[in-house]
Amino acid sequence: MTGLPRPQTEFQPSASDMEFMKFLTGIDDEELLKRHVNGIREEAYKIFPYPYISAFAFARRRIDGLPAYTKCLQLGRERKDAIFLDIGCGFGNDVRAIITDGYPIENVVASDLKHEFWDLGHKLFRSTAESLPVPFLEGDVFDPSFLSPSHPFYSPPDTPSPDLNSIMSLSPLLGHISVIHASLLFHLFDEEGQSKLARLLASLLSPRSGSLIFGSHTGRFEKGLNPTSWPGNVDSKFCHSPESWEALWDGCVFEKGTVKVEATLNALDADMERLGMTAEEGRMYRIAWSVTRV
Repeated sequence: MTGLPRPQTEFQPSASDMEFMKFLTGIDDEELLKRHVNGIREEAYKIFPYPYISAFAFARRRIDGLPAYTKCLQLGRERKDAIFLDIGCGFGNDVRAIITDGYPIENVVASDLKHEFWDLGHKLFRSTAESLPVPFLEGDVFDPSFLSPSHPFYSPPDTPSPDLNSIMSLSPLLGHISVIHASLLFHLFDEEGQSKLARLLASLLSPRSGSLIFGSHTGRFEKGLNPTSWPGNVDSKFCHSPESWEALWDGCVFEKGTVKVEATLNALDADMERLGMTAEEGRMYRIAWSVTRV
């Protein structure tokens, strides 16, 4: 590494990102829209300078670029009351993307550690709790009072599917969720933390065939520590390889053969550029993955 990265300082969206933001915010003037996004980014950076804020990821559609996205939407169309959970939802840009693409809003729930970014999402996208009536659950997924530890379900849970507007934690959703989206989340934890998180999310997943967990996060060709330089921080993060990620879910988290795991590794040169990293500082790779119950 040659020092701290130089993060992008202005919102420079692709054509599709610009159309996405115009549609949701109602701001058609591109320069005005850029100033609006830049202002929200400054507010968010004061809360905590996450890399996805530095890279303006909160103002982009990410979820629809994942290979499992089509299966996600299909479940929303074809399965009655198919609950979708966006865990680590941040500003809620992916929640808004799936709803825009037709996932039934009444079956969507979002959760994150703190509500500040979710609230900024309303400010960013010019929405309100009334115009976007998606329940938001504030809490730490590792806190047993928020999510009671449980084994994965291999038969339907005894409890009825809860009213999403009445729950205050994730525990009532154990065994009831059809789709869980978890992007830019696992790489925040060490190897033990990632294994624990995987087991916690697995306990939420419905045992019905086709139910899935999917997302993306930083990865490596071989699992191990990956030195990563972010704005204001230089550290080493544990990263799985596609092979170790598959082994974790199929055989450790779930009983062997009860899930199908798909994982691909891709270089992220565009993300490096937005974060101010250069090729000499090392390359970033991301695993796009899905875990589907068979």
